[in-house]
Amino acid sequence: MIKVGDSLPDVQFNVPTSDGMKSMRTAEIFGGKTVALFAVPGAFTPTCSARHLPSFRDKAAEFKSKGVDTIACTAVNDHFVMGAWSKDQSVGEDIMMLADGSGEFARAVGLDADFSKFGMGPRSKRYSMLVKDGVVKELNVEEGGEYKVSSAEHLLGQLS
Repeated sequence: MIKVGDSLPDVQFNVPTSDGMKSMRTAEIFGGKTVALFAVPGAFTPTCSARHLPSFRDKAAEFKSKGVDTIACTAVNDHFVMGAWSKDQSVGEDIMMLADGSGEFARAVGLDADFSKFGMGPRSKRYSMLVKDGVVKELNVEEGGEYKVSSAEHLLGQLS
């Protein structure tokens, strides 16, 4: 599993935009920037839609005021689903949605999870991280289905 001080792996994300899907590599998203990244097990799932994504959307201005250039959300969903979820949640330009459709990023950082018992197959664990110029500065991984340390409020508290 990735840890504080590690560089993010080089993978491709599919990013839904107003002009359609855009393929972006890790370096393009995280290079030279401070990024608040959070991951959810799935778009449109209950906790992810009711609490996790809204916590970052509602605190976007606070993240920007503390020097965060980009807030990004990733999930093992395709870009169509991530784009629809973004619209459903009124995310606008506040959060970059990073579709990890095949789970390549989740596996590469060692934060993949098997949700087969819930009929969802391979997914990502729920977590948040602060990334500066591609290097992990903070990492908060949830255990046992909880929603605590991966929240926007918790990550904001870690920013200096």
